[in-house]
Amino acid sequence: MFRSIGAAALACVSVVALAQTAPAPAPAPAPAATPAAPVRDQARINAIVNAPLPDDQAAMKAHVMFLASDEMRGRDAGSPEFDIAAQYVAAQFYAAGLRPAGDQGGYLQKVPLITYKAAEHGDFVLARKGAAPQKLVFGEDYTPSAIASAETLALDAPVVFVGYGLVAPQYKRDDYKGVDVRGKIVVFLNGAPADWQSEERAHFQSAQTKAIIARAKGAVGAITIGAGGRRGAGAATGAGWDRPRVTWANPNGLGEQQGVPVLGALTQSGAAKLFAGSKTTWDAVNSRATDPKASLKPVALPGTLAVSLKTSFEKGMSSNVAGMIPGSDPKLKDEVVVLSAHLDHVGVGRPVNGDAIYNGAEDNAVGIASLIEEAKRFKAEGRPPRRSILFLAVTGEEKGLVGSDYFTKHPTVPVKSIVADVNLDMPILTYAFEDMTVYGADRSTLGPIVEKAVNAVGVTMSPDPEPEQAIFVRSDHYRFVQQGIPSVFLWPGQKGPGKAAVAAFWATKYHKPQDEIGQEPLLDWAQGVRFVKVNYAIARAIADGDERPRWNKGDFFGTLYNGFGAK
Repeated sequence: MFRSIGAAALACVSVVALAQTAPAPAPAPAPAATPAAPVRDQARINAIVNAPLPDDQAAMKAHVMFLASDEMRGRDAGSPEFDIAAQYVAAQFYAAGLRPAGDQGGYLQKVPLITYKAAEHGDFVLARKGAAPQKLVFGEDYTPSAIASAETLALDAPVVFVGYGLVAPQYKRDDYKGVDVRGKIVVFLNGAPADWQSEERAHFQSAQTKAIIARAKGAVGAITIGAGGRRGAGAATGAGWDRPRVTWANPNGLGEQQGVPVLGALTQSGAAKLFAGSKTTWDAVNSRATDPKASLKPVALPGTLAVSLKTSFEKGMSSNVAGMIPGSDPKLKDEVVVLSAHLDHVGVGRPVNGDAIYNGAEDNAVGIASLIEEAKRFKAEGRPPRRSILFLAVTGEEKGLVGSDYFTKHPTVPVKSIVADVNLDMPILTYAFEDMTVYGADRSTLGPIVEKAVNAVGVTMSPDPEPEQAIFVRSDHYRFVQQGIPSVFLWPGQKGPGKAAVAAFWATKYHKPQDEIGQEPLLDWAQGVRFVKVNYAIARAIADGDERPRWNKGDFFGTLYNGFGAK
């Protein structure tokens, strides 16, 4: 799942994704050839794992025991162990009575992957009339990008600085006003104004969003600059320049290019060289960059910039897992409610206390177990829902929401038939939760539906306790949002013991080998059963409702993505 980050760090989290679909997750730990033997009290862990439980709790625990076992080696997307996990989920969907909803009459939807990275330092060369070409210095002036859509890329064009690179009428901002960037390279600052609504700000600060805006304006490429102490603003940014990234592959074996290619990032010294001789200096721009009310007018920079880049690619393959309960209502059965959860975790990495397997019990084996047990509840009740329900376990969430992005771009049901997505990602079930936090509940008619359902099972619904984290745009449901589909993401809330339990998870387990059964804080399987009960009530209410979910009129995301009911 996404990384918990502070408000300042959130300003630059998506810039490093560049050509990858945004928003970007934290990188997985560095791979290790052979995991060290875990250093732990195995006898104590075995006693916890093997403790008897009631049948409903034991069933949920059994899924997590398998999926988060050391033998699954962290379920890294594209690994043989992930493939085994996917087959396990397919078998469980079959046992729950779901019909296959993947490729060619099966449960699996193949997701072609590519791992890509910068193959060399590249070249950034400034040319100005009457002066010798000036080659920028790798690591000192710039860091190159990997381009998912091309093995080689070469551009030579004039350069225009366009502030944050944003066009946002609702905030009365147009950073392109008065400037023609057709056929030019645009340069923009990382981030977005700090006083914008956090979820909308997270959308706008994405490099992908800015690249799409740049393409609409006729630009041919883009470069980012860190300002006011943001990432990329220091003396050197060479570290991590060749970090591998992952996306899904088109039939040509390359990635999708939605906006202009983002060519790289400039440091303070690189920005100063680019601005030299212009009507304004980089120092003048930098001094105003962190003031949300400051005017950052576009500036045509002197001369041209020639950029050449090489990217290397490695092919892979993974799978989403999809199973369907057909709807029973003659008028509503062709509408589909999607229940999603990611199956992958971050694999094998840097050892911590001798343990190098990042098991991912809570992130997100528990979410997958909840999805399976929810499907079994529909079968046990024996009353089919009015709308069809698609249970979807996706790959590649940890690599940038890759599997969910692939599914929404290549759906196994007509995308227009999908009326809602309810996403389960990393529910923290180590405490008796008193409430539910439902991200996105205030943006569509799913909010009242969910609130009524959770109240009926004795749980209240609470607002987002950390709005600055912009969690609504940072898990798999957001890929459905980007197709105009009302979506929510569910988490046990932070009332009572919840706040301390969530903090303990971030501190001791998140993306660590300690996220496994038997490690403190212990999973409370009774809470797992409660969580499934709540989610079943929500899914049932959405599937059986008389009206399909609608975006609230005028909602930012519903309007942006032309969602049903938003206008």
